[in-house]
Amino acid sequence: MTQPDYPPAIFLMGPTASGKTALSVQLAKHLNGEIISVDSALVFKGMDIGTAKPTATEQDGIPHHLIDILDPSEAFSTGQFKSQALALMDDISRRGKIPILVGGTMLYFNALNSGLDVLPVADPVIRAKLDDELAHFGKNALHQRLAKIDPESAARIHPNDPQRIQRALEVYEISGKPLTSFFADHQEDIPYQKIKLIIAPQDRSTLHATIAKRFRAMLQQGLINEVEALYLRGDLTEKMPAIRAVGYRQVWSYLQGEVDYATMVEKGIIATRQLAKRQFTWLRKETDAHQFETGQADLLEMVLTKITDTLLGQ
Repeated sequence: MTQPDYPPAIFLMGPTASGKTALSVQLAKHLNGEIISVDSALVFKGMDIGTAKPTATEQDGIPHHLIDILDPSEAFSTGQFKSQALALMDDISRRGKIPILVGGTMLYFNALNSGLDVLPVADPVIRAKLDDELAHFGKNALHQRLAKIDPESAARIHPNDPQRIQRALEVYEISGKPLTSFFADHQEDIPYQKIKLIIAPQDRSTLHATIAKRFRAMLQQGLINEVEALYLRGDLTEKMPAIRAVGYRQVWSYLQGEVDYATMVEKGIIATRQLAKRQFTWLRKETDAHQFETGQADLLEMVLTKITDTLLGQ
């Protein structure tokens, strides 16, 4: 239920490469807002090109939060995002501005929309045991085990994603509860008038073309050198969340000599398309969001009108 006495908060959602960044800055300028990044990769320092992190020029003087806050060796949980985002939203609102949450990590948006139980902290002993089991029995065996204890997670997690399979098994071994139980729909309401906006291309093939063009542009801008700087540090592995980010894990594999350049490019584009597909799956559940098309005429004016009408209860 909308609470008119609640301060407004704008949730700008959409698939990767849909134009969220530029629109969010325009909205912040018109609405006296500040931007909170809802992106699991933008939190990492030194990962700029492959994450399409907005440059200082693109930020255009608008404060951006939850960007460049962690070293790539660290992890950032959904629970951490939620607590930090809510603290930032409170601060921004108290200063008379509007928080604009923008990004494509739908699990983060879901934590604000529906609530989230705190996940168990990683247990190094259990993780080491699962690493041994992965080495001895393989990812398919672990995925089959997950299917028995948590079929929903097994259906959601691809058999070729051993890190997420291990995390789901780890959560079960620590808590005795399946991972999906922590994402139950609590219908937890946060004290904001949430205005949900979705921006996406109408034609999926157009998005695929944009994704391919952008990934190749990232390579021209120096993505390989960016990943190589992380690779040469020596303290990072492909199992870490930062290196598992789309684009980074494919270039990492290339640097390790596992694939050639052409295969790396192909895999990077495919992985980004798969990310967009997962984002669309989440977005279809946002039935109370206002939909806008990437590149449509008078986009900014139409979005601002919708926001104004919503705030006025029209």
